Amino acid sequence: MDRHTLGRPPERNRIAGRAIGGILTRAPWLWPILRGSMRSFFDGSAEGWDDRTGSRSPEYLAPLSAAATHVSPAPERILDVGTGTGEGALLLAREFPVASVRGIDLSEAMIKQAKRKVGLDPAGRVAFRVGDASELPWEADSFDLVSQLNMPPFFDEIARVLRPGGFYIAAASLGSRTPFYTPPSVLERGLQAHGIKPITSDEVAVGSYFVARHSEAF
Repeated sequence: MDRHTLGRPPERNRIAGRAIGGILTRAPWLWPILRGSMRSFFDGSAEGWDDRTGSRSPEYLAPLSAAATHVSPAPERILDVGTGTGEGALLLAREFPVASVRGIDLSEAMIKQAKRKVGLDPAGRVAFRVGDASELPWEADSFDLVSQLNMPPFFDEIARVLRPGGFYIAAASLGSRTPFYTPPSVLERGLQAHGIKPITSDEVAVGSYFVARHSEAF
């Protein structure tokens, strides 16, 4: 596959992803049952992921890029959850050139691919680490922006690490055909329960995005 061509996932992957995403938004306590198989799948898929999926292409990243235009003031600390090979985190680092950007992913093999793009300095402006989205290894109120590209949300952890006034982005490269696609109605319900209110949502290229903001005061 040409590296600039946006890959379409097999239908079985889309169906499985939607089912898993639905489970996690309704019953996140079931995640420990699914975690091992998910880690194995992405570890096994990491080599050649960018070329197969077109994850470096403008089309793949367009929803995240468009969503970032709604984030103001510019964030100082950004977390990209489920970062995979790091392309979303790297895009946000370009969009917000003074921000510290951290990417986290369950798959060690994916993070290995991401680290090849920035080096191994854990204190650098952009850095990646292995970790679980359901138990993020940061203190409360650590980030001004939490982003997810093609990743199901763990609402409790998003709300915990997001500072008051901070932004949340959920972007889907293929819109509703993205395997881990979460409908806006589900995002809105889950986020509002934690004081994170929708700002906007839209479609761009073949994808879509959703932007919300944490309440300023509690």
